[in-house]
Amino acid sequence: MISVQNLSMHFTGEDLFTDINFMIREKDRIGLVGKNGAGKTTLLRLICGFEQPHKGEVIVPEDLSIGYLPQEKELLSNQTVLNEALTAFEEFHRMEAALKKLELEIQQRTDFESDSYHKLIEKLSFYNERIALLGANAIEGEAERILIGLGFVHEDMGRKMTEFSNGWQMRVELAKILLSKPNLLLLDEPTNHLDIEAIQWLENFLQSYYGSVLMVSHDRTFLDNITIRTVEISNGRIYDYKGSYSQYVEARESRIDMQQSAYNNQQKEVKEIERFIERFRYKATKSKQVQSRVKLLEKMEEVVVDDMDKAAIHFKFPPAPHSGKITLETNKLSKSYGDLKVLSKLNLLITRGERIAFVGKNGEGKSTLSKILAGVLDYEGELKYGHQVKVGYYAQNQHEMLDQEKTVFETLDEVAVGEIRTKIKSLLGAFLFGGDAIDKKVKVLSGGEKARLSLAKMLLFPVNLLILDEPTNHLDMMSKDILKTALLQYDGTMLIVSHDRDFLQGLSNKVFEFKKPNIKVYDGDIFDFLEKRNLAHLKELELKQATEKITAAPASVNKQNYALRRQIDKQIRKVDKEISDLEQAISKQETLIAQMDGVLANPTGSVEVTDELWYKKYAFIKKELSTLMNDWENKQLEKETLEAETKAYQ
Repeated sequence: MISVQNLSMHFTGEDLFTDINFMIREKDRIGLVGKNGAGKTTLLRLICGFEQPHKGEVIVPEDLSIGYLPQEKELLSNQTVLNEALTAFEEFHRMEAALKKLELEIQQRTDFESDSYHKLIEKLSFYNERIALLGANAIEGEAERILIGLGFVHEDMGRKMTEFSNGWQMRVELAKILLSKPNLLLLDEPTNHLDIEAIQWLENFLQSYYGSVLMVSHDRTFLDNITIRTVEISNGRIYDYKGSYSQYVEARESRIDMQQSAYNNQQKEVKEIERFIERFRYKATKSKQVQSRVKLLEKMEEVVVDDMDKAAIHFKFPPAPHSGKITLETNKLSKSYGDLKVLSKLNLLITRGERIAFVGKNGEGKSTLSKILAGVLDYEGELKYGHQVKVGYYAQNQHEMLDQEKTVFETLDEVAVGEIRTKIKSLLGAFLFGGDAIDKKVKVLSGGEKARLSLAKMLLFPVNLLILDEPTNHLDMMSKDILKTALLQYDGTMLIVSHDRDFLQGLSNKVFEFKKPNIKVYDGDIFDFLEKRNLAHLKELELKQATEKITAAPASVNKQNYALRRQIDKQIRKVDKEISDLEQAISKQETLIAQMDGVLANPTGSVEVTDELWYKKYAFIKKELSTLMNDWENKQLEKETLEAETKAYQ
């Protein structure tokens, strides 16, 4: 489908990748991996055509569509959420206009035997198929379905984009790309702005997506659940593996072992050749053999062992100071923003050593409670800390709170006290700030470097209550693994907000699920919670259905019936529009067939009846008419069913 051929790219004199080749095939599910700076995002942009390679080419078929989601994007829309999502159908509107123009041109053509006419018929077929794929007859309903899957609610559809954070606006951008149904989806960290429920919905969507998917992600579980192929960029080369991310990791270790073995054998051979050259360099009788071996060394291509990228943060949290058995307790703790109630009368008791994961949709109060418990946000009700509790807090935007004008070293030196001040350089080295890097100003650091510096700053003060809000943002997989290992060894109480299931697995012994304004508590880690929640959901659904069959309060029934009638009426109006469109299309086709039937009825002097392409066109139009008639009948049945349903709720 897409062919990357001999592609080379370099920046500031260094090769990013050299002469790489690979194919993206139909229905591929590819994870693009490599260490930070390997060139993953650059490769996506090259495939999109946003950048041009220094050498080689990306061959993309003319009729192939590509949808690209970058990690970040400047968003300036002032439309409502739904209207912004509907801009994804600009392609449909363009195609609809082109189709009408094409139909008019075909009607006026008489050169049915020409190649150009045959190409017009092919283009007509392509436009019809593409419009059908885009689901043009139900675009508004499809837009709402995808937006709700990504975490929005019906009430959000009419709200302005400017009312939402950048993360929520990026969800709309993702929805637009999914709605446009491109042949190839290029996704750069698509889970960055999603909660666990939205990630699971996206997984299901991508698993059954009709086209191909190429994505970059640091979410191991997300990759494992979707990808069937992994392409790695390493040392400027491409390595292509069949299988998911976990299967790739195993295969990569085997490959590097083989490279190491080949490298060792080559070094042994080189030493033997060098010994021979040195021994017989000055003997005339051996000059031919010496020259032969010199040339052999010159032609020998050095075996390269790929870097395992062991340059990652490595640290341990300081031992937690001793505290009382109760870490903290709340009594009727509440938090509201104006009329919006986020937390309502929470009674929590968290004891020493508990490890709790905060999960739930974005906007349900996870970060709000974290800030309250960390002492940085006001509240109503009571909050009591236990004996000698010391809190360490890592905010979701912790890296943005750093003083941009200070250097890396000054950031730690200004707050460090006691013996730790003598170990600042060692601590920074553990977080990959060695040599001149400690003199860099914070404002020139990348997002990942700022995140590492913020984590290093946390280690300056021993704490026994650790509150972490999305600590893995901007960290690559190796760094996330190191952080997880450190947290597993931490001996204090821990509260952690994260949507990364692989990172959370094994970290918690309790899960708090946030559903505004309440919290539901589950024992176990994240996968225990997901399993229990699914079972609970099914039981609740069965119970609801059984209750509805037995009895219901009259007031609630009337309210439900009214809501259902409104929903069905909306569907009926949509079906009526679809029926009207079908009737117009049927009328057009019937007119064409009547004209062609006239030619068949009076063939004298007509060139068309002797032309094979004319008969093919005649058969094609009749087939199209048959399809339209079937669709019209199905829509009439659908309308009758809906009208019968609406009577049941009157």
